[in-house]
Amino acid sequence: MVADAEATLERLRGEAARRELESLLSGEADTNDCYLEVHAGAGGTEAQDWAEMLLRMYVRWAEAHDYKAEWLEESGGEEAGLKSATVRIHGSDAYGWLKTESGVHRLVRISPFDSNARRHTSFASVWVYPVVDDKIEVEINDKDLRIDTYRSSGAGGQHVNKTDSAVRITHMPSGIVVQCQSERSQHQNRAHAFAMLRARLYEAELQRREAATDAMNATKTDIGWGHQIRSYVLQPYQMVKDLRTGIETSNTGAVLDGDIDRFLAAALAARIEGADVASASV
Repeated sequence: MVADAEATLERLRGEAARRELESLLSGEADTNDCYLEVHAGAGGTEAQDWAEMLLRMYVRWAEAHDYKAEWLEESGGEEAGLKSATVRIHGSDAYGWLKTESGVHRLVRISPFDSNARRHTSFASVWVYPVVDDKIEVEINDKDLRIDTYRSSGAGGQHVNKTDSAVRITHMPSGIVVQCQSERSQHQNRAHAFAMLRARLYEAELQRREAATDAMNATKTDIGWGHQIRSYVLQPYQMVKDLRTGIETSNTGAVLDGDIDRFLAAALAARIEGADVASASV
């Protein structure tokens, strides 16, 4: 009897967890793959190194969840790190889990690039947007586009810096810029860039729809240092703290190795709770 009761309780807990998960990942594009962009803030090599650390964190998170991270574009830093990079995260619910990561991430540490071992504060921004499939219609007019080609740089294979295979597309009405240099073929890079542009425009439409109930979307269209979502302090103490939810941990090494599930779940729950409060007040 006791064993049966415990088994029933465990089953109910499992069902509750599944229902909670479904409620967190119930958005229109939550089940889709996603694009994740990282951009270094002002601060030269220090900020560029932080941007690379952030990208590694997300790639490690993806690997731990059996997702695949596909590199699409990278602009390396002058001495270390990277100025910007874009990866595609392949896997069910990738966008749903990562969509609240858009915003500014702040690092405080003793700089490895400072011979005087001073403490530095660095910033990098992250932008996550969903991969859209053929079922979602996004209208793009050719006259609104400027398409440039250039030689690849950074990771990408033997074709790098030999041909103008990289493609940059600017959507002039919105100012959205996407670029891809991961393939040898300019045609393939153009196709990838168009897919990214469709995704960015779709994400912009989602922002307009959700603006009344989701204040965090403002950080995706106007990312500035006043929109910090998380601080990673390595000196004088160890602490990672999400400034939206108050979730924190002193295990900074694990977080930078991709252990960010607690932050993702809390941010999703806060977003849904905020939407419920807003709808109840209407």
